[in-house]
Amino acid sequence: MVIDPGRAFGTGSHPTTRLCLGFLTDLDPSSLLDVGCGSGVLSIAAAKLGFGPVVAIDLDPAAVEAARRNASVNHVGIDIRHGDALEENLPDTALVLANMNLATVEALASRIGARRLVTAGYFHSRMPDLSGYGHRERRIDGGWAADLFERQ
Repeated sequence: MVIDPGRAFGTGSHPTTRLCLGFLTDLDPSSLLDVGCGSGVLSIAAAKLGFGPVVAIDLDPAAVEAARRNASVNHVGIDIRHGDALEENLPDTALVLANMNLATVEALASRIGARRLVTAGYFHSRMPDLSGYGHRERRIDGGWAADLFERQ
């Protein structure tokens, strides 16, 4: 996979990205929404792992530009959108990835109907409180955490 973050966040080397990638490799492919996609690392990996359709959204126009460029270079079809996931209508998918700050992860949970949710972007000493979801698994790397939740 080739990733050029440009002016966007995300080279794929952060522990939370690696943790999310680990979950992707262990889950059966399904439809996927990547919220706060940054340069598109997780969306591209998901598409290459057979997830689809893959939708990615980010608030930062530079991130959307980088994700589109990276998807093209990696020859994957991803629906990449510019928008605020806390205000936009989000597509229904079986899995949502949310690698972002804890407050945004918690606010996002009430806006989605996905069966599964992978969250990351916070220290292992914190645990998201996600209404409607039950915690299934936690993975830790370098003090950072990623969690798998399933709709109750």
